[in-house]
Amino acid sequence: MLLQGKNIVIGITGGIAVYKVCQVVRNFKKLGANVDVIMTKNATQFVTPLTFETLSCNPVTTDMFHRSTHYEVEHISLAKKADLLVVCPATANIIGKFTNGIADDMLSTTFMATTAPVVVCPAMNTNMYKSVPFQTNLKTLQERGVLVVDSGSGFLACGDSGSGRMAEPTEITDFCVNVLCPKRDLLGKKVLVTCGATYEKLDDARCITNFSSGKMGSAIVTSALNRGAEVTVVLGNHTAAIDVRANVVNVATTRQMYDEVLSRVKSFDIFVMSGAPCDYRPEQVSDSKIKTDDLTVKFVKNPDIAQAVGKIKGDKFLCVFAAETDNGVQNAKSKLVKKHADLAVLNDVKHNDVFGSDTNKVTFVTADNVTDYPEMSKADVANLILDRAVK
Repeated sequence: MLLQGKNIVIGITGGIAVYKVCQVVRNFKKLGANVDVIMTKNATQFVTPLTFETLSCNPVTTDMFHRSTHYEVEHISLAKKADLLVVCPATANIIGKFTNGIADDMLSTTFMATTAPVVVCPAMNTNMYKSVPFQTNLKTLQERGVLVVDSGSGFLACGDSGSGRMAEPTEITDFCVNVLCPKRDLLGKKVLVTCGATYEKLDDARCITNFSSGKMGSAIVTSALNRGAEVTVVLGNHTAAIDVRANVVNVATTRQMYDEVLSRVKSFDIFVMSGAPCDYRPEQVSDSKIKTDDLTVKFVKNPDIAQAVGKIKGDKFLCVFAAETDNGVQNAKSKLVKKHADLAVLNDVKHNDVFGSDTNKVTFVTADNVTDYPEMSKADVANLILDRAVK
């Protein structure tokens, strides 16, 4: 089994998302891992330790001063034993403790003592998640090497709707598998990823843009890094977290994205055009806010980034995305040829919830084949794309 012989310590803190961790534990056990669970006192108010003892087949640690039948400093023992420490849900409180070196319970002391990779999965109210103190703490942990499976957006238990919803168990499992068993088949390769939406100004108050969250691009960036590549992301407007290991080039407009990508074509081996640049821009941008009952805007075509790359890439790998509502395969085939691409990833945006989702249902279109895939995490889609690039 994929995780046979791996020791995973799961730290569980007090949040309603604790119920999702039951599936995370089951997933790891099915893959052959040994799982030890540490629960904070608040976590036990949501799900009992007995549940996790049953699922993990191991005693659950809840007490800093629990007396074992043999002498062993337990937080040191678990810290040394762990091949990976996963904290889910990770509350604002535990993130604050980790950032500031506070070690006052079993989980925080284990975090301080371990040398294993650490993965945190934030979950909290959307206002807490967006707060400056939390975002500062999370960024600090990332800069120190802590890995993050960022929260998604959706309906929260408190009744609010927005970011702060813990990632789904499958996404957490996939991320951790990539950390523990990474492919290193992209060592020495340079990957350029476009990510997020561009915008085009109408006036100083308004703009034209699209619904891209950047989650697909973010997944490709992380997967490529985990597989050993040097990654540069040309980044537009986004809500998804971008792996801090990547080289980031921020852009706003399509023409800026075009210039940054085209200036780098000679230096890169793989191009994944997962960004969502605006195809058109207003011909005129008003110097002042437009105030009128009737507005007619004349648009002009923006440069085609992927097509420009395709014309000069030679034998380098180019992946393009086709977000379609009708005649999907036909349009994806047309885009594949027009842009001189090696792979077109078709998204049916009419029938699938693609924008902002943690999962995707895609069709791969190549010069000689059309392959449909079931719904899967965007991390899985990213690895399928990179598998094609390696081939």
